Amino acid sequence: MRKFEIIKEPIITERSMQLVETNNSYTFVVDKKANKVEIKKAIEQIFNVHVVSVRTINVVPKKKRMGQYEGYTSGYKKAIVKLVDGDSIEAFAV
Repeated sequence: MRKFEIIKEPIITERSMQLVETNNSYTFVVDKKANKVEIKKAIEQIFNVHVVSVRTINVVPKKKRMGQYEGYTSGYKKAIVKLVDGDSIEAFAV
């Protein structure tokens, strides 16, 4: 898998920005098949930073309904990446 196929997009919410400020941890949507080692290598190569740890979460699809139509939201894998103190990622700069 290529590094740009592993990391799909950053997650920018109030909670993720709070993690950036307090823990120096960044949140990304990643490929479902990617493991922690692949995620770590991809982040280090793309953003030129040093990763301390990677935590992954499988977000399950939720059932949604619009009138008579039912369906599911798409499930995805989320990675929370903790960086070495002093390193930062520009995509999360406000």
